[in-house]
Amino acid sequence: MSAAMPDDARKVPSHELTYVRLRDMVLFGTLAPGQPVTIQGLIGDLGAGMTPVREAIRRLTAEGALEPQGNRRVTVPRLQPSVLDQLAFARLTIEPQLALMAAAHLSPRLIDQLAALDGRVDEAIRTGDITGYLTANHAFHFALYEASGAGVLIDMARSMWLRFGPSLRVVATLAGAAGLPDQHVEALAAMRAGDGARLARAVHDDIAQGVEEVRAALARGEI
Repeated sequence: MSAAMPDDARKVPSHELTYVRLRDMVLFGTLAPGQPVTIQGLIGDLGAGMTPVREAIRRLTAEGALEPQGNRRVTVPRLQPSVLDQLAFARLTIEPQLALMAAAHLSPRLIDQLAALDGRVDEAIRTGDITGYLTANHAFHFALYEASGAGVLIDMARSMWLRFGPSLRVVATLAGAAGLPDQHVEALAAMRAGDGARLARAVHDDIAQGVEEVRAALARGEI
């Protein structure tokens, strides 16, 4: 007999699960920028019906993560330099502030959890696991940001990652995991020292490294 599902798992509507799965396909680069996919293909990939897939597409289109292409196709937008400039400004403003706000609420247990997530980042870099790097890096940042309690800013950060993530996946695939941004050692040291300003700087530098790698790839015509 199979184990019973936890109550919270049973309460998640199927359309929300479909949205999360499609969001993660965008966020972690399963769908490459400029790659058209059919709605029917997404139905097969997601194992969901037409209605929840259409609703997920509608939501992600409103968030700027997908673009309708006609003929029942959608695509991840190609990142333009002007859009990257806006994303860089927003990320470098909002995310260090989230880190600074989170610093006052970091418990030893949470810092240990963040260190474990950074261990997953390091292992993914060591083994060249691009998907593992992207998922663990995302988990590290948002576990930190959630501690801030700043829901509006966190939502803004999630939206920006949706627009930025697919291009970072392209860079990672071309360059390999070894050169990917990882300023987490400095961030963790700041957390353990209780130094919010130092933590904010580490997050700023981590984001800036990724932005510059994407900017260089755009200039080379690789994205």
